[in-house]
Amino acid sequence: MKIISDKDKLKKLLQDEKKLGFVPTMGAIHEAHISLIKRAGNLCNKTIVSIFINKFQFNKKIDYQKYPRILKRDIALLKKHKVDYLYLPNVKQIYPSGPNKKIIINPFAKQLCGKFRPGHFNAVVDVIDRFIKIIRPSNIFLGKKDMQQLIIIEEFLYRNKIKTKVIECKTVREKKGLACSSRNFLLSSKEKIIASKIYKLLLSKKGKLIINRKMLKMIKNTILDLGANKIDYLKILNINKLKRPYKKNKKYKIFIAYYLGSVRLIDNI
Repeated sequence: MKIISDKDKLKKLLQDEKKLGFVPTMGAIHEAHISLIKRAGNLCNKTIVSIFINKFQFNKKIDYQKYPRILKRDIALLKKHKVDYLYLPNVKQIYPSGPNKKIIINPFAKQLCGKFRPGHFNAVVDVIDRFIKIIRPSNIFLGKKDMQQLIIIEEFLYRNKIKTKVIECKTVREKKGLACSSRNFLLSSKEKIIASKIYKLLLSKKGKLIINRKMLKMIKNTILDLGANKIDYLKILNINKLKRPYKKNKKYKIFIAYYLGSVRLIDNI
């Protein structure tokens, strides 16, 4: 595995690569990242992973500071799974003149997480756009756990006629149902059990919630009783009305963001 920090060296190294798969991460590599890497390995000739904790997409300085940083472990895992390239840029490499505050993204960015994290998705799309311009991958591999993020990035690439194709990859879950996330490293064993109970509750009630939205208030109260400290949102949306080209048939997802202690978790079911 070649580890590169300089973007000019990386561009030169990748200039002749055909069918390159890109997996963007902020580190704290987990099973969901590994599943993306495996998918990239199956579909592409070479795979590149980036590790970059993008401070501009954090709304609170404390969240940025607390984000898990375990680079030695990450490198060992990526080598084990035969990643070809690891890109480890610093802030100046990615943002030589600061963030792009004029980037235009899907209005869906103002809903769900966007309502509680203003500017978050602008920063996410900005950094992904910058990585794609440097790496020029054939495919970018993104997980469905971050469904809102995936839809917004996919729409941005579609609208701007960027040739990199988004490969949507299924949500990977821990044994008891908790969706894999780097933030899970910050959870206690007790909190992980609570998160698993919340997932199982939503999974079991999904059909009834789609038919009767009035049940949402009752489910919110149950989630708080299970041990969640706060719920930012619990919504049911037809995702086929959010993604272009739009589809006529309805496909519903439950979207949730909630806190266990100071850790904010998101999921869609």
